[in-house]
Amino acid sequence: MEVIYSLIPGMMFFGIILVVVLIFSVKKGQYEDMEGSGNRILMDDDDDMMPHPTKRSDTDKKTIE
Repeated sequence: MEVIYSLIPGMMFFGIILVVVLIFSVKKGQYEDMEGSGNRILMDDDDDMMPHPTKRSDTDKKTIE
């Protein structure tokens, strides 16, 4: 029973510290873009490695039609 007298103030202090950290992180903009990091991994810069389609000239278009 004597342990609970130290645990209650300790947990209250710990809870107040967590609330202060949460408020600080919200003010710094930590939670502004929650989906950006998840989408950023899908949109990597592989454009230079991908083969570009060649432009067809007018003569190629006429033979296809």
